[in-house]
Amino acid sequence: MPAFPASSRTRPNLSAFANWGLFWLLLAVVAAGIFFSSGLNALLTAWQLPEYSHGPLIPVLSALMFLRELKQFPPEPGPKSDRWPGVLLVVFALLLGTLGILSNIDDIVAYGLILWVGGVLLISFGWKTGRHFWPPVLHLVYMLPLPDTLYYKVSTYLQFMSSELGVWFLRLMSVPVFLDGNIIDLGVTKLHVAEACSGLRYMFPILSFSYIFAVLYQGPKWHKAVLLVSAVPIAIVMNSIRIAVAGVIAQLYGVEWLEGFTHFFEGWVIFLCSIVILFGLARLMLFFHPGRPGLAEALDLDTTGLAQQVKRLQYVRPSAALIAAAGIALAAAAAVQAMPERGAVAPTRDGFALFPRQLGAWEQRGPREMLSTGVERSLGADDYHQVSLVRSDDSARVGLFMAWYNDQSKGGVHSPEICLPGAGWEIAWLERTDITERMGSTTPFRINRAIIQKGETRMMVYYWFQQKDRRLAWDFAAKFWLMMDGVRTGRTDGALVRLTTQIGPGESDAAAEARLMEVLEAVHPALPRFIPAG
Repeated sequence: MPAFPASSRTRPNLSAFANWGLFWLLLAVVAAGIFFSSGLNALLTAWQLPEYSHGPLIPVLSALMFLRELKQFPPEPGPKSDRWPGVLLVVFALLLGTLGILSNIDDIVAYGLILWVGGVLLISFGWKTGRHFWPPVLHLVYMLPLPDTLYYKVSTYLQFMSSELGVWFLRLMSVPVFLDGNIIDLGVTKLHVAEACSGLRYMFPILSFSYIFAVLYQGPKWHKAVLLVSAVPIAIVMNSIRIAVAGVIAQLYGVEWLEGFTHFFEGWVIFLCSIVILFGLARLMLFFHPGRPGLAEALDLDTTGLAQQVKRLQYVRPSAALIAAAGIALAAAAAVQAMPERGAVAPTRDGFALFPRQLGAWEQRGPREMLSTGVERSLGADDYHQVSLVRSDDSARVGLFMAWYNDQSKGGVHSPEICLPGAGWEIAWLERTDITERMGSTTPFRINRAIIQKGETRMMVYYWFQQKDRRLAWDFAAKFWLMMDGVRTGRTDGALVRLTTQIGPGESDAAAEARLMEVLEAVHPALPRFIPAG
């Protein structure tokens, strides 16, 4: 990322540093490495997961894309006056990284690193030239892990899509099948379309490839757009075909055959088939293009001269902007190192095992209900409580579920909006409601009200996310306040509270909701011991 020679005659105050350009660049890189170290560690950890195992290749591919773009811009010795926008971007990247460090959310630090790379390129080449290098910088986004909330939403949606399409393919092959949420019932056996079957582990590499393919493609811009947009449906369809073939194998040969098939078919086969389809799509569009150029002509695959571009590092010369960026990064790195350790601050609380069995007119019926090992692992809570509450004069039950997280910076609450459909429940109706006045609360009390159904069974659901004294209905709002609390107080704890009751035959929705509200009013006073507000 060279900063080209500045004229010693026009910049006499920098003449003493005429051979120090590479030093300042390396100093900026080392300082950034120290400052963004928690983000880099988060990337290395994420890359060990199957969904992000492609991550280490992304910086390499971006570097090759950058060197390829660099060939189009020969060295321009002399001073540049348009480097300072890069300094502003570097400062913004450091501020974003600081936000991530103070809130203990390492993913935010990693996001800032990409902006820092863009800023250094603008400093090195100036705005006029450096702005043309946005494609390789933007490509670095594919190495980042998704925020947990977004990941679970995307993963769940892909599970549903893959399940629906997989069942559709099975029915095309005259295979009797029934879909219950993410469970494909083949009669003799059942296949669970789990999170690992969502297709995300193919989606990210295919998106990265389609991005590079679109950059190298020399056809019309709308062709490039089609290639980019088509990557997602191609990945979904290929994953659905994999699920359908797995269903056929399970029916014909038994479930024990699936393990070897899955390991073989889920990796390179899916990826390579998707790539072949992308190439075929590009060839099809070129067939209708004037002149009908071949695919080889439409792709710029020239890699000659890349080594020469690397040698341009020898032309690095100091500039005021580069020295300023290095100095700012060094100061930020020193400040981070001097900062006392900011671990998550978990408040003192009583465990849910001490939660009262009697809540006004409602009492706990039976022992606490324990989750299965798989569900408990997926939940990831530090403490949870699941019981049934009943009244002595009413046979209707209300389910109370609470999950507590000491530290949500590395994970956190899973919204019922995501989890319930995976168990086969359809959300028939959902709205966010403010019940602050009804609860007599001095702080906003917002909840989600929903009706879910599975077959003929219907249930009314209340749930909310609790961050300190805030009761929030929207999961993204909960994540925002998690970040703010992490910065201001170091607290990243939080909880989910959910109430459910079955709507009986002939019972009105209003009657079921009145039952939920009565339990909510009975439960609410007991919560502060177990979900601390202060």
